[in-house]
Amino acid sequence: MTPFGGGSSVVGGVETRRDAARHKAAVTIDLRELGRVLEVDMTSRTARIEAGAFGPALEAQLKPHGLALRHFPQSFECSTLGGWIATRSGGHFATLYTHIDDLVESLGVITPMGAIETRRLPGSGAGPSPDRLLIGSEGILGIITQAWMRLQDRPKYRAGGAVQFPDFFTAARALQAISQSGLYPANCRILDAEEAFNTGAADGNVAIMVLAFESGDHSVEPWMKRAHECCVDHGAKPERTSSSDAHREGAAGAWRNAFIRMPFARERTIQRGIINDTFETAITWERFESFHDRVKAATERAIVEATGRAGQVTSRCTHVYPDGPAPYFTFHAAGRHNELSAQWHTIKSAGLDAVIANGGTVTHHHAVGRDHRRWYDRQRPSLFASALKAAKATLDPQGLLNPGVLIDP
Repeated sequence: MTPFGGGSSVVGGVETRRDAARHKAAVTIDLRELGRVLEVDMTSRTARIEAGAFGPALEAQLKPHGLALRHFPQSFECSTLGGWIATRSGGHFATLYTHIDDLVESLGVITPMGAIETRRLPGSGAGPSPDRLLIGSEGILGIITQAWMRLQDRPKYRAGGAVQFPDFFTAARALQAISQSGLYPANCRILDAEEAFNTGAADGNVAIMVLAFESGDHSVEPWMKRAHECCVDHGAKPERTSSSDAHREGAAGAWRNAFIRMPFARERTIQRGIINDTFETAITWERFESFHDRVKAATERAIVEATGRAGQVTSRCTHVYPDGPAPYFTFHAAGRHNELSAQWHTIKSAGLDAVIANGGTVTHHHAVGRDHRRWYDRQRPSLFASALKAAKATLDPQGLLNPGVLIDP
């Protein structure tokens, strides 16, 4: 049995691979009719929301209350709250509330052995958190049916734009300074020169930082000014604009438009034999530069091995923490029809091998699914794997829920 929300997983999270020796059938449990905001607590600024609510419908139901969840993964239009929680989804916000984990107050879950409803609390020190066990469980322990979510006031004040840097690592040092300053921008991502060129954000000679602040309470111009000072300290040139919509214009707007189009463009490029995919990770600051170069070089070598010719590997950092960034790699290669799947697998496998070998995580926000399982097994402590299997044996003793994801059934 596979819980199914929007079906937007890019890592084989809901694509059942039935073991004919163990299973007579595969059943998909469609949660899309569970799409309501059931209750809004204006005092605590929270809401009880059904797990099948799609992003736009969820926000539309919160808007009359002046509130928003403001969790925006790239799949926002075609993914659901339950899917975000089950996969520990990452949204567009580059700092502070980067993952859905930070926004979950409590959960309602149905398991084969009964229901679990966790207690609504702003925080607790009472043992290991049951919410944390279920968030990111990818449908192997139970079916998330609803959740109390922490909300935010809808933003009234914004400031944003782009900043140019001479190179990617200089931009990364400015990124580190901002992340450790306590400013917490809503958007603070950097693009290397090739990535900036591919998205129309620059001419291929400079790295770009896309920077933005927002608030429902106060002007954010002082925060923007201080972030610009951090950038200038590292040789940056902020883009000059006086528009309140600067985050939608210039280099920042070009990147934004390209980012939204990327998943749709891939549907076209694959028809032309172009292999185009991404993988993302996270690493601490002291290892970042060597880590970046090793992963990029390994992926470039794999493109030549798989296709016989050079391709392109670009990078950006999508999220940032005081102790490290989340690098995100994109690769392009000219493949051969009828061999594209095998060529893609060779390239991506080499990239993820390098990620694990050099101390990163197999995924920062794309989940594990079946595609990342081999590398997750290498990353996960073996005793924790045993504990997770014991939890599954208690909640799903027949091993019916989404077998093959995270652990063996």
